[in-house]
Amino acid sequence: MAPNELDLLRAEISRYASVRRVGQVTEVAGGAIALSGLANRATLGDRVQIETAAGRSLGAEVLSLQPGRVVVLPDGSPEGVAIGDRAELIGRAGISPDRSWVGRIVDPFGQSLDGRPLMRGREERDLRTPPPPAARRRRLGQRLETGLAIFNTMLPLVRGQRIGLFAGSGVGKSSLLGKFARGVDADVVVIALIGERGRELREFVEETLGTEGMARAVVVAATSDQSPLVRRRCAWAAMAVAEYFRDLGQHVLFLADSVTRFAEAHREVALAGGEPPSLRGYPPSTSHQIMALGERAGPGPEGSGDITAVFSVLVAGSDMDEPVADILRGVLDGHVVLDRAIAERGRFPAIDLLRSVSRSLPHAASEQENSLIGQARRLLGAYERAEMMVQAGLYVSGSDPVIDKAIRIWPGLDGFISEDEPGTTADSFARLARCLSPKS
Repeated sequence: MAPNELDLLRAEISRYASVRRVGQVTEVAGGAIALSGLANRATLGDRVQIETAAGRSLGAEVLSLQPGRVVVLPDGSPEGVAIGDRAELIGRAGISPDRSWVGRIVDPFGQSLDGRPLMRGREERDLRTPPPPAARRRRLGQRLETGLAIFNTMLPLVRGQRIGLFAGSGVGKSSLLGKFARGVDADVVVIALIGERGRELREFVEETLGTEGMARAVVVAATSDQSPLVRRRCAWAAMAVAEYFRDLGQHVLFLADSVTRFAEAHREVALAGGEPPSLRGYPPSTSHQIMALGERAGPGPEGSGDITAVFSVLVAGSDMDEPVADILRGVLDGHVVLDRAIAERGRFPAIDLLRSVSRSLPHAASEQENSLIGQARRLLGAYERAEMMVQAGLYVSGSDPVIDKAIRIWPGLDGFISEDEPGTTADSFARLARCLSPKS
């Protein structure tokens, strides 16, 4: 056995406790379960394993501590749990990533989902670690090649940047995330699929990611049928995996789909724990949970790598002011809005450029490049303001030279936004310049 494999085996054996702390079920109500015998040992967030009389094993998490009893929320349905059933305190359950996880699909507990054996790493990492100290973090790094013309130019992505991808359902969000996974310059890609439909996991891995994308990716998945505890844990577990590779000095691309489902899962857990609902039913702690997750991504401290992150947000009816979108937009380094009307006319990615912004500008581009970006935005804005008149045949050519130019360049510029041909940033800016100066 190789030395590295032996170390991993020792770490695996060391996780088995020699002493077990056991309690029993005293109450089952509203999906929560009360336990006795563990109140003096359990802490908030600890894991508990309940064994029913019928032989069913059910995981749970400690939600609240009361004198003489512990209240837990199970991972699945409490059906079949009876008074007096045995409950074992497992303690803190982190995740133990390893380099060998690249190319694999795992669940939020670090167990294999692709049917192959998976060895856990030497060190167990906490799921909810604090971000690096703010004063020790590096600044945003250099511009990244993305393989997408729009992100190579007008919406640049730089190393350590965190952006939000705001979209309704069915407008190409997953496809765009797949293009990021395949095209963005990074050492490792960590993908959190939070609350996805079960049938979409394999489709995303095989079709959207493909062999090229999966070769450098770790996919952490929790499907929509799983409990809110597991769905919420998915985001934390994926971020912990990303931090593991960051601490190895690597550049990590973190893709989360979606923060909305993470917030919805947290809402279910928090309400079950007695926290009062607030804005649109979300408890007050939702804001902190979203911001804490976002802050863990970004540039690392000196001597480590960076986490460049793309967080997707489901916005119903393009409502950018709904709570999750509003919270996340305020803490990120840019946001990209996908518009259903653009998708319906067949242009993908369906990015609404005028509603999207990268906060890495103007520093991520040269003076000449910023001039091209500003010119493109001004012309797109002029076309949008005049579009209704143009489509209705009410605009008379020659009335406004800016609108005249906007009408001439619009087809080329609209096509440029959908380009994903291989090429460097310099190539993309050269094509943008040609779009803005079409031949008569």
